[in-house]
Amino acid sequence: MPTLMVQGTTSDAGKTTVVAALCRWLARQGVSVAPFKPQNMALNSAVTVDGGEIGRSTALQALACGLEPHSDMNPVLLKPQSDCGAQVILRGKVHGNMGALDYHAYKAEAMASVMASWRALSARYGVIIAEGAGSPAEINLRANDIANMGFAEAADCPVLLVGDIDKGGVFAQLVGTLALISDSERARTAGFIINRFRGDIALLEPGLDWLSKHTGKPVYGVLPYLHGLVIDSEDSVGTTGTHELGALRVVVPVLPRISNHNDFDPLRLHPGVDLIFVGPDEPIPPADLIILPGSKSTRHDVQWLKQQGWPEAIRKHLRYGGKLLGICGGFQMLGQRVDDPEGLEGEAGNTEGLGLLEMSTRMVPGKQLRYVQGTLTSDVSGPGVTVVMKGYEMHNGVTEGPALARPYAELEVGPDGAVSADGQMAGTYVHGLFDEPAACDTLLAWAGLRVQGAQAVNYQNHRQQQLDRLADQVEQCLDTDRLRRLLQL
Repeated sequence: MPTLMVQGTTSDAGKTTVVAALCRWLARQGVSVAPFKPQNMALNSAVTVDGGEIGRSTALQALACGLEPHSDMNPVLLKPQSDCGAQVILRGKVHGNMGALDYHAYKAEAMASVMASWRALSARYGVIIAEGAGSPAEINLRANDIANMGFAEAADCPVLLVGDIDKGGVFAQLVGTLALISDSERARTAGFIINRFRGDIALLEPGLDWLSKHTGKPVYGVLPYLHGLVIDSEDSVGTTGTHELGALRVVVPVLPRISNHNDFDPLRLHPGVDLIFVGPDEPIPPADLIILPGSKSTRHDVQWLKQQGWPEAIRKHLRYGGKLLGICGGFQMLGQRVDDPEGLEGEAGNTEGLGLLEMSTRMVPGKQLRYVQGTLTSDVSGPGVTVVMKGYEMHNGVTEGPALARPYAELEVGPDGAVSADGQMAGTYVHGLFDEPAACDTLLAWAGLRVQGAQAVNYQNHRQQQLDRLADQVEQCLDTDRLRRLLQL
């Protein structure tokens, strides 16, 4: 079955959005299409229908196709735990922790998982749209490459190369990339897509003509810079929300190993929320609600919080009546200690938590990966009010202690999380807790939102609308006849 691979001149050139756009464009025409990313490095991940784990961006592309995410769509997922090490996920399941050099040597073996997943998808769908990672011209990583041209050569598929003109130097990006790959890789590069253009296209056309003549390869089109596009990001923390007077100020620390920060996308869109991400060595502003996000290395990140002065800021925040919420790893940090005797998230050992809730967490083998549904408890929603919540769990830790006697939610699989006796603090293992509008509004009301008429966006509807917006750009801005020929349609 036809496979087309989209590669980029740089990280964040727009590969993810171009693949999502092509997937949605094909799906709207009734084409049986699926996304594929041989290797991804990201801390934003999603639970799959077969009980595995893949990159969040690939799950978004599955949504563009009208499919449930499946482990075969992203057979190798690397979740960084340090600057030189990562947890390796193969076909949805934890394979183990590896240092960078060890994994580089292991890639030849990982390629077997990549090709097995690609063949499995090819047997089920008529077209595969694959996404590269980083750049194919990363000379130091080309040996045993499985993420870019290594896969394209093995699958014998054509490649479209995406360059980001908003960064500047797009012609140098494209021509330089071609110059640094092999003759066979250059031959299978079918053409170019220029991404994030703003301005008068007539000023760009002489450059496009030169590019085609110089390389002998066509430009498939120029995609515009889409203002206001809010869509699942692979790893970069997105921009903040409104700064209007009276908005609920929500402050989130950007942990070194922050994971699944897509949890906050609905808050970025909420008209009554001022969402602020606070990075290293930045001042911690006053807040109505502080949220401690998920973490791939809870013990490391709680130490970072201490070094950055967050415990003192949180205690002051609570004294003045502010609310505090912990999600997954952030929930674990609220307790008295986190033990990792087997070194599942880094070096084995134990670390004192923030000591705000009477509980402790122990990391155990066997990651919990599941979709969940239930209702918020009255400590969050208020007495006599039933609010349905949905989301997913993705964690190794098992948390125990008296604090769990007041759960945050009653899920179909059992109680989840904790709420402090004074109602100021809450924690949960559930990701995606703001995706459902009713649950989002309830949580924000608990935190103090009082802006009239400020209601949560239906985030799932928003994602679908953004995907249609991307597909519209394919129709309007790319050479779709040439694309169909390339895909053998």
